Amino acid sequence: MAIKLMGKKRGMIQLFDESGNIVVCTVIHADPNVITQIKTKESDGYNAVQLGFEKVVAKDPRRQEERTTKPLRGHFERAGVEPRRHLKESRIENTSEFKLGDEIGVGFFASIAYIDATAISKGKGHQGVMKRHHFRGMRATHGAGPTHRHAGSTGQRSTPGRTLPGVKKSGHMGDEQVTVQNLKVIMVNEADNVLVVKGQVPGPRNGLVYISKAQKKS
Repeated sequence: MAIKLMGKKRGMIQLFDESGNIVVCTVIHADPNVITQIKTKESDGYNAVQLGFEKVVAKDPRRQEERTTKPLRGHFERAGVEPRRHLKESRIENTSEFKLGDEIGVGFFASIAYIDATAISKGKGHQGVMKRHHFRGMRATHGAGPTHRHAGSTGQRSTPGRTLPGVKKSGHMGDEQVTVQNLKVIMVNEADNVLVVKGQVPGPRNGLVYISKAQKKS
């Protein structure tokens, strides 16, 4: 397993390659992730590193403590770090090179050519079969009736007399975890904590994104 860093999707831009072709890219802003917990086989049964992202801030310092639950406040105090809004655990083979309070930034991907990005896709609400499953639809000519965007027949005859499970129908679309693999790393700006990758990343602007080294492409 590879370490998964957390960042925010800031939007998309266009860059030019050496041949002058336009390359559509996604900008991910990732402040340094801090190590909040280290798990080992001796104590937990497996090796893993827990990372925290996005500091919990408030205009009034007295309100900052109230924005973190009491169990989490103790968890962060034991690690000696400020409270974070998001936590993510990554299983790794060796934890000896990490220690509590260490920060991992986008420089981690400076020598990596391809990454995988995971995020929650945009919610589309309740959609029909044409948008949800790319149905072709029926004829929209005179005499066809108001059925040109309908799904058509989904049932059987008297045997089995029911609709079999797994039939594509209208329903809730989006708002689910999506992973896009093998995104090429175009630029790593450690000064601004910015990572630019080729292609599109799921989720809305300013949405949380998990980035890790590509599993299928080196």
